[in-house]
Amino acid sequence: MTPAVHMISNNMISSLGFTTAEHIESFRLGQTGIIPFQTLNETFHVSPINQALLEQEWDALAVQPNYEKLEKLFILSISKTLENQDIHPRNDDCLIILSSTKGNIDVLKQNHNRNAYLYEMTRNIARHFEAANRPQIISTACISGTLAGIMAYRYIKSGRYKHVVVSGGDLLSDFTLSGFNAFKALGNTDCKPFDKNRDGVSLGEGVGTILFSSESQNSDNVIQITGGASSNDANHISGPSRTGDGLHLAIQGAMKQAGLSQNDIGFLSAHGTATPYNDEMEAKAFHLSGLQDCPINSFKGYFGHTLGAAGLLECIAAIESLRRNEIYPSLGFEEMGVSQPVNIIKEFRKKELHHVLKTASGFGGCNASIIFSKVS
Repeated sequence: MTPAVHMISNNMISSLGFTTAEHIESFRLGQTGIIPFQTLNETFHVSPINQALLEQEWDALAVQPNYEKLEKLFILSISKTLENQDIHPRNDDCLIILSSTKGNIDVLKQNHNRNAYLYEMTRNIARHFEAANRPQIISTACISGTLAGIMAYRYIKSGRYKHVVVSGGDLLSDFTLSGFNAFKALGNTDCKPFDKNRDGVSLGEGVGTILFSSESQNSDNVIQITGGASSNDANHISGPSRTGDGLHLAIQGAMKQAGLSQNDIGFLSAHGTATPYNDEMEAKAFHLSGLQDCPINSFKGYFGHTLGAAGLLECIAAIESLRRNEIYPSLGFEEMGVSQPVNIIKEFRKKELHHVLKTASGFGGCNASIIFSKVS
């Protein structure tokens, strides 16, 4: 019998705090961690992690200090996720998958060139947890975190591993900021996904971690992955499809695998970067998929676009939304700014949920969709 894939525990770290509970409270209150930040001779609105709090958390972990900033965040998030669990990466039936777009890119300024390699960062983290299996790293632009979750789902469904720890993270850096600035994609105000007056991305930094397992450890409120799929627009190195066909294909693949129709989806967590091309493409894809009336939000208005962490942080937010029967507003949205109107959530409210859909899209035309379902 093919095993089910359960969500056992999770952790979120961003500008909003170092626990999932802190994030949920911010979602309920509509609080953002995005702030003005002066760099590259301009002021951009970004979402940085509090460095003083990071050092406090790290000191409390009582681990040797010879790790880079992003490695510390990964270790903290994974450690919090594994608290009070019998599952551990040192066991043969457990795998670690990391997702990141830039990894330790910040250390290039310090001439620590070797630690800048993604595989070196992955080894350092796996070594800390005494991982029995060789860890994997997914770096597929902004779908990295969502795709890592889909890979975990496939590994467990196939019986290759019983448990998979998936963690996604990225930092704010001059490299990333200058790259998005070259595309004229950075906003000078807090990001406003799908809104008529949006002016661009608010970049953020963070780490999100989920422990997936073939074993359910909680008889109440069990959450499972029931479908996941990816696709590629084959359109442009940075610009998404003009029609939404690629994302639509990924959504259809996930729903077919889950055995669901559009009417079964109670909430959709969109990628929602607050750029004209992305928001327009997503709106078209949601119409093609018959999801235009489904309640939709983007979590980017809370902690910004966290790149390789975005998929994991937003999957966790969707899982907790499902678990609590709550849907959270899409911060910054006031007036429809896409040609195909969609049902953007404007205020926090309770809603009975059974299935939620998370989508992601990224440079190179990559798309991913994943479905979480509540098991009664």
